[in-house]
Amino acid sequence: METVIRFVVGNFTLTLLVLGLVASVVSLLRTSRPWTPSMLIEAIFSYFILFSIALSYLYNFVLHVLFGEMAARFIGWADSPFQREVGFANLGFAVVGFLAFRGSFDMRVAAVVGIGCFLLGAAGVHILEILRTGNLAPGNAGVILYTDILLSLIGFALLCLEHRYSTTGSKNEARLAVTGDRSDGVFGNFL
Repeated sequence: METVIRFVVGNFTLTLLVLGLVASVVSLLRTSRPWTPSMLIEAIFSYFILFSIALSYLYNFVLHVLFGEMAARFIGWADSPFQREVGFANLGFAVVGFLAFRGSFDMRVAAVVGIGCFLLGAAGVHILEILRTGNLAPGNAGVILYTDILLSLIGFALLCLEHRYSTTGSKNEARLAVTGDRSDGVFGNFL
């Protein structure tokens, strides 16, 4: 059991991706059928944003700010004050993610493009570290490396799908059916 818990917590990006998919399925099961493409995309995309962006980056914020030495060791790096800077950048991504969960398409673009640039850049750094120094620490060469790339690609794909299949009317109907949210503003139901 300890091994499973360590895997789940140590590979939180994968864990939160799976939890987001589970939340998507649950939200869809609570809606009437037939499910439109817009409803399917809304369910998957909104919970991807909530779990893989908002909650994941909030978790990252806590790790880098409160447990910087442990986070650095997990990545295979030395601890430094830069950990806190990365942590606060992660807090910014988390806040944008929470706003984008039920926010407008433009807010979702900001959330996905921001983390997409960060994650693809991080993946590049991880690969360089592997090649230059042989750093095979779990936080450098493990699941984190793969999810850095995968989450970026999933985010960009979902953005494209939402843009393609969601007209304003169908998007609002899908959002209401899937999340119960009646707003279409940048701040969703936060204000």
